Amino acid sequence: MPKGYMYILKCTDGSYYTGSTKYLELRLHQHQMGEGANYTKRRLPVELVYFEEFQRIDEAFYREKQVQGWNRKKKKALINGQLEDLPKYAECKNESHYKNASFDSASFGSASFDSAQEAGNSSLSVVETSETNLKSNG
Repeated sequence: MPKGYMYILKCTDGSYYTGSTKYLELRLHQHQMGEGANYTKRRLPVELVYFEEFQRIDEAFYREKQVQGWNRKKKKALINGQLEDLPKYAECKNESHYKNASFDSASFGSASFDSAQEAGNSSLSVVETSETNLKSNG
């Protein structure tokens, strides 16, 4: 007998909510009655579109956290049983990602290095400048 579930609800606005519980039917009823998470409370009614069973609740919770980090397309592929598509949706699509970036390795980072050399500073200054930029951006 399963001791935990990871589930995905489709909300009335089309968004997905991922959760975990020991008692799936009870938890679904709580969501429908507005007694569930604040997220679903504002997006009623909700529909159970996917769930997985686990022998232990901590395994269900771990899976919940994993799936919560997925993008919408990847969740949709899981819901639709398109497991072969999951790796495709896991790939980073950012332009700056190493697989997608197109840069000349000879010019990579040269602007910071050149300006540090012009100022008569060592390469240590480039590191210090980078750390300063990180602090000011974060």
